[in-house]
Amino acid sequence: MDGLAGKAAGDDWIAKFANTALDDFGPLKVEFDDTALTDLNRIFKFSSAFESVAERVRYFVVDRLKVQQREAGVRHDLIDAVFALGGEDDLVRLLARVKALQAFMATEDGANLLAGYKRAANILKQADIAVTPAEAGAAGVSAPTTTAPAFAGATDVDRVLLAALDTAEPAAAAAVTEERFTDAMAALASLRAPIDAFFDGVMVNDPDEAVRAYRLGLLSRFTGAVHGVADFSKIEG
Repeated sequence: MDGLAGKAAGDDWIAKFANTALDDFGPLKVEFDDTALTDLNRIFKFSSAFESVAERVRYFVVDRLKVQQREAGVRHDLIDAVFALGGEDDLVRLLARVKALQAFMATEDGANLLAGYKRAANILKQADIAVTPAEAGAAGVSAPTTTAPAFAGATDVDRVLLAALDTAEPAAAAAVTEERFTDAMAALASLRAPIDAFFDGVMVNDPDEAVRAYRLGLLSRFTGAVHGVADFSKIEG
């Protein structure tokens, strides 16, 4: 018992020392490459006795990594869009996703999809429907706030968007899981034309309550599919 108590006391001293060190070294500029990040991923898997210290170390590294990426020309909002998802503790994968997102947002498809997302999110907000980012790689896994099953009152435009979502959601989720982030962006790009046509061709807030609920469900699925790759609410534009 005395031995265990002594170990706990020692761990507490080490934790205090590490926390103080982080405070002292916080302002320093730190450079990371893929090898260093891979090693840091292992460090984060400390024993439970050092869990609080590991969390502070991770916060310190992530904060410095964001600074480094901004200095390297990566947009800060795209970094936030990926890091905000949570559910991911591999820094190499996070950076790969950020780079893929930046390349996608530089395309016409990326810019137009962002515009469609913001329009959809605004409509859902007005309808008091939460737009909550899924965890990293969880596109299509979490149930949307509303659902959009087959509906007798659907138009051809509605059905085209639903079919596109049925294809893009699992494709994006699988690509993220398999670390094919460029393919995940391509899956999102496939939604660009259907969502544009949807907004041009139908009235979301239809007077018919059933039709309105159905279309809000489509938009909820659309934002959910996008959030499986990145939190587009963080992206400026």
